[in-house]
Amino acid sequence: MNITDIHSPADIKGKSLAELQQICAELRKVLIKKLAAHGGHVGPNLGFLEPTVALHYVFDAPKDKIVFDVSHQTYVHKMLTGRIEAFVDPAKYDDVTGYTNPAESEYDLFSIGHTSTSISLASGLARARDLSGEKYNVVAVIGDGSLSGGQAFEGLDMASTEGTNFIVVVNDNQMSIAPNHGALYENLALLRETEGKAENNFFKSLGYDYIYVGQGNSLEALIAAFSKVKDSERPVVVHLNTVKGLGLPVAEEHKERFHFHGPFNPESGESTVADSGPDYIDIFANYMLDRMQRDPKTVLLTAGVPGAIGFGPSQREQAGRQFIDVGIAEEQAVAMASGLAKGGFNAVVGEPATFIQRAYDQLEQDVCINGMPVAFVDFYGGVWGMNDETHLGFLDIAMFSNIPTFLTLCPTCAEEYVAMLEYAISQKSQPVLVRTPGGRLVHRDGDFDFDYSKCSYETVREGAEVAIIGVGDFLPMALEAADIAAKKGLAVKVINPRNVSNLDENSLNELKSFRLVITLEDNQVDGGYGQKVAAYLAQFGVKVNVLGLPKALLDRYKAKELLEQHGLTPENIADIAVNC
Repeated sequence: MNITDIHSPADIKGKSLAELQQICAELRKVLIKKLAAHGGHVGPNLGFLEPTVALHYVFDAPKDKIVFDVSHQTYVHKMLTGRIEAFVDPAKYDDVTGYTNPAESEYDLFSIGHTSTSISLASGLARARDLSGEKYNVVAVIGDGSLSGGQAFEGLDMASTEGTNFIVVVNDNQMSIAPNHGALYENLALLRETEGKAENNFFKSLGYDYIYVGQGNSLEALIAAFSKVKDSERPVVVHLNTVKGLGLPVAEEHKERFHFHGPFNPESGESTVADSGPDYIDIFANYMLDRMQRDPKTVLLTAGVPGAIGFGPSQREQAGRQFIDVGIAEEQAVAMASGLAKGGFNAVVGEPATFIQRAYDQLEQDVCINGMPVAFVDFYGGVWGMNDETHLGFLDIAMFSNIPTFLTLCPTCAEEYVAMLEYAISQKSQPVLVRTPGGRLVHRDGDFDFDYSKCSYETVREGAEVAIIGVGDFLPMALEAADIAAKKGLAVKVINPRNVSNLDENSLNELKSFRLVITLEDNQVDGGYGQKVAAYLAQFGVKVNVLGLPKALLDRYKAKELLEQHGLTPENIADIAVNC
């Protein structure tokens, strides 16, 4: 059949095995074409193509509830549930998100972009079903990489006690984003080696029935396994041995690189997007490798995302045991770093802003209360980070700068970034977060402090009536606005605060006579830095215009449009400075 005729799972029901295999071949062809042209999660979707078709062939969604963990492997699910046009028509490629989204379809139960949540979410659905006296299947899909997250264990531990229909599909492709880490994976390997017959079985130990599918990309084997567990009256795990990136040789060979990839040549695997040159992630990786080489007591930790912080296979090999990937377990990374610091090591945690928030309690409890001088470096913060509603990066300043004793530093350029990294790792007084700048790489002349123990603002440009305080990567915007205002006869003072956890009251006191202060921050305004400045200067009657990003869960926003919408352009800022 023509796959454009598939409008719901009902359209594949009753098809012969040969017909389903042909559908899979067509789906894979279309998927590779879109991924090569558009980019996206390559390996997860190609590897879970046949299981998705088999799930929708056997189960009866949306009556049966299927919850996908992370949901970055749901492109085929979307193709089978009325959204095929977004995969076959290039003009509609952006009509759907890269994750499940209930606003798109009744087949998408939750907006999910963070890992290890599907079992917990599905367990709630199962309890709701049982309390309501209804009958349908509840299926939680989870990858082996996601099993390392603590919430996955919590969900498994709880759901098995319900004693009713609850199906967990474990997609075991022997990979997370990068290679898996943790003792659990030794048991998964043992189960694969013994075709699921090993007496030592993690899932059975938690009370689950268990089925192993060695050919996890075989439609025939998948349909048989899913048919067997459909309408089961007990919790059961279906363990699939699949191939990440199946059907695209470069993705099969380079599984880590093709977990997510921008537009690429499907034959060679080479990117079709021009290399923009070195960036802040390169600076971080090079600095850390040098630091670890000269200081054997510096240790870098991350939670399953080494590539996101510049530590690919080569960098990990160079770092050796001074690099620790704990798997997708942010809480473990933060608490382990606290333990390392207690043991006399310079512990550094590198993590995207959207993921480090998963360990907020460990930051406040295990690190701050205990006064451990752990250095944190967050990535993809601010407006130029990831733009999915599940991966927003502009919540981090408000989140971290308000934890007592936690120092948040916002560098404005490459040189200041390195200076702040050096301070954060070397100091022994408190936990420090260095926010990796977003946007293009910026260099700035001058001498940069290597001691940020005291809150001391830097005056970048002098002025007498109006001041613009530009936080981190928004300092260039502040300087550009000052240039525009200067052409209109106004000399604007430009300040780099550096520290957004505390206020430099001496510097702020110098602004008492100013008619206007403007704060710019690459962060949501509510709870952010600008409001602290406004609250302090209010006692002197100083007018403060706080500019930043909205308190909103935005999805797939365009950075330039968002900045313009909230007045974050040099022209608008200069206009405020001149006319207010």
